[in-house]
Amino acid sequence: MNAVTPHIKKDKKLHIMTWGCQMNVYDSAKMADLLAPLGFGLSDEAQGADLVILNTCHIREKAADKMFSELGRLHKQQKQETVANRPKMIGVAGCVAQAEGEQIMARAPYVDMVFGPQTYHRLPEMVAKAVRNKGGVIDTDFPIESKFDFLPTETAGQGPSAFLSVQEGCDKFCTFCVVPYTRGAEYSRPVSAILAEAQRLIDSGAKEITLLGQNVNAYHGAAENGQICGLGQLIEAVAKLDVTRIRYTTSHPKDMDDALMAAHRDIEKLMPFMHLPVQSGSNIMLEAMNRKHTRDDYLRVIEATRKATPHIAFSSDFIVGFPNESDKDFEDTLQLIRDVNFAQAYSFKYSERPGTPAASMAGQIPEDVKTARLAALQELLFSQQRSFNEGFIGKTIPVLFDRHGKLDGQLLGRTPHMQSLYVQDGTRNGQGMFGQIANVKINHVTTNSLEGVIV
Repeated sequence: MNAVTPHIKKDKKLHIMTWGCQMNVYDSAKMADLLAPLGFGLSDEAQGADLVILNTCHIREKAADKMFSELGRLHKQQKQETVANRPKMIGVAGCVAQAEGEQIMARAPYVDMVFGPQTYHRLPEMVAKAVRNKGGVIDTDFPIESKFDFLPTETAGQGPSAFLSVQEGCDKFCTFCVVPYTRGAEYSRPVSAILAEAQRLIDSGAKEITLLGQNVNAYHGAAENGQICGLGQLIEAVAKLDVTRIRYTTSHPKDMDDALMAAHRDIEKLMPFMHLPVQSGSNIMLEAMNRKHTRDDYLRVIEATRKATPHIAFSSDFIVGFPNESDKDFEDTLQLIRDVNFAQAYSFKYSERPGTPAASMAGQIPEDVKTARLAALQELLFSQQRSFNEGFIGKTIPVLFDRHGKLDGQLLGRTPHMQSLYVQDGTRNGQGMFGQIANVKINHVTTNSLEGVIV
């Protein structure tokens, strides 16, 4: 590290644009930590920044198009600021970079660095190399070493609610998904490393920690005694620390086990909320998606978890218009939604991801059919979400306030069931409640949020 730092001027500005999942949010924070010893301080604006990194996500539709549009805007700034004798470097990170690194450099040769999610621990070396060679750095390998072994200790806390990556990668190979190709095989961090990072987050003010993984409930990390721990055992270990709330995301139905269900039943700090993507309610579609579970498998998991923790709330992901989806397949999805009754959900029209098996399948669904099906699906999901929220009117519930609202005194937070909530007066007994947990009486709800008064 010391050998490369003389090439870098101190007191530079770093701006990171983060798209996509919580894992990308976590990765962006780590990139900032890596670059801090090189003199880079975070900036809220791309204008005037010495280095701008786009941390991309390949899950959403037209992700590459959105990235190239942003790169075009940044290139204009780059040319203007270079003329003003303040050269701007541009980097592209994340899953789009991993999947399309060569194409990015060919189409946007003004980009200085392209690197994937598994190599950003080498970012200081990449920056030095880009400075020496005036750009052209590509690093999209899958290193043998774990990047987590090379990441620095956090330079700043994440606030009252913090993310902690415990598992990365995926071995499921769903036919619509790029994650196995961009994040690699499943890897679980050792328990001791996770607990040490969790303690640092707590020491810097975190009251809630969300354990992250592409398939987080596939976690199988080594404990100090040599035994392999599952997610349930890991949550039990984290709960022994001085943290108030624990969450995790995202889970796979195939990896749900009795230990995790028992954790929901027995560990008060584990919030009564589970995001459990199903994608479709049709066995035909689930097989075509290579989801490795059936409709009945999913419903059995829901039933068993509710038996262990009756007050738990469920969220899920849905894809409509997957290749060859019939009206009957779509109706099976609607019926599964009626059977489960979700508190929240994310739903999308299927769109092709280059390189995935589903992209070359026959039977692609017309766009107008996908649009109509998504509208019908969301109408049902939104009605369930609204009904779930309305059940809290008049109730008093604990809320962790972790964000400031747009108005003076307005605070935003999350309920135990992951509902977004805001209060207009974020004080109690004259004291500001940001970063605190307070009891809030709910007096108004919408489909997407709750409003209340601190009591």
